[in-house]
Order: sequence, then C-alpha cells, then structure tokens
Amino acid sequence: MSAVPEFVYFDLGKVLLGFSHEHACSQVAKVAGVPFEKVREFFTPEQSLNRLEKGQVSVAELYEEFCQTFACRPDMDELSRAGSDIFCLNAEIVPLVAQLSAAGVRLGILSNTSEPHWQFVTDGRYRVVADFFEVHALSFEIGEMKPARLIYDKAAEMAGVAPERIFFTDDRPENVAGAVAAGWSAVQFTSTNALAAALRATGLKFNF
Repeated sequence: MSAVPEFVYFDLGKVLLGFSHEHACSQVAKVAGVPFEKVREFFTPEQSLNRLEKGQVSVAELYEEFCQTFACRPDMDELSRAGSDIFCLNAEIVPLVAQLSAAGVRLGILSNTSEPHWQFVTDGRYRVVADFFEVHALSFEIGEMKPARLIYDKAAEMAGVAPERIFFTDDRPENVAGAVAAGWSAVQFTSTNALAAALRATGLKFNF
C-alpha cells in the first residue's frame, strides 16, 4: 500500500488557471504591429519560450531580440502585459484546494512558467495562488522544465519530504510520467472531481 501523501503539488497552467498561447501571440502582435504568424513563430518553444521558462534569457534580453527581429520597439511593459494577460481562473478547483488546506495538507505549485507570467498571476488577481500554496517550484527559478528529472528532485527538496510522500497533478501526461519516474504519486488532471477521488484513494481525508 502506498504511503499517504504529506505534500501535494499542483501544476499551474490548465489545472489552477486556464491560459492560451494563441491569445498571447495575438495580443503581442497587435501591440507590436507584427503579423500574428510571425509572432507565433518567434515564441515557439524551440525559439524563445523554453529559454524564458528555464530562466536562460531575461525579459529585457528577449525584448531586445524581439525588437531586433521585427525592427520595431513597442513599449516593453505593454508588450510584457500583452503576453501575460492570458489567464483565467479554474473556479471549480478552488473549493478543493481550500478544503485540502483546511485539512492541514501542505500544498505547492510546480510549474513550467516564466517570470512575467508568474508576476502577473501573483499580483493579487488570483488569490488561490497566493493564499494556499506554501512552496513554489518554478522552472524559471530552478533552471529546468518538466518532465526533466532535476525539477522534480529540486521540488521534493523544497517541500522537505521524501519523494514517495508527494502527490502531483498535471494536465500533461509526460509531466505526470516524469513525476512517477522521480518516485512521486501522480495523476493526469482531467477534472476537479476526478482529482478529488484520486486524492481520497491515497488515504487523504478532507471535505469536498
């Protein structure tokens, strides 16, 4: 029988918050006066996104690359906001998070994200992110992205518990597989009710 988790990590995007990269590219294109397809090509993971989410390039450095690529110089703050104002709260999951917290379950966020996106979602818009999660294991700070083993090992260290005592949910199957390979219990997020059932099956007790 598996050990009852002592710590539960949630993914951020498509679990706690919905988001759209297409929307980000559309808004950036409008601010910069650059064709949407060109912006989308610039922000493909291989070109820019992964480097930003791994902390390999700063916002200012990527802004300069953008300006040089497209021979334009839009306001940097406006451009950053256009690329970050892309989230919406998954309201259905908030009561589950709140009840886990009320039951004394320690919670954290493990996310592939960038500094501007993290700043945007933690500036008071989404209280669930600020109020319930004690540990934030973020790719741009750790320097690696899921599903690489390093980020799970670092996240376990940050939580201060053994890997077999960590439960994780993520919408992407490869990230769930990475967690399992690191010794965690993990399930792919499909719905709040399914997640609650999976958590109960571990032996955790909470109201929901």
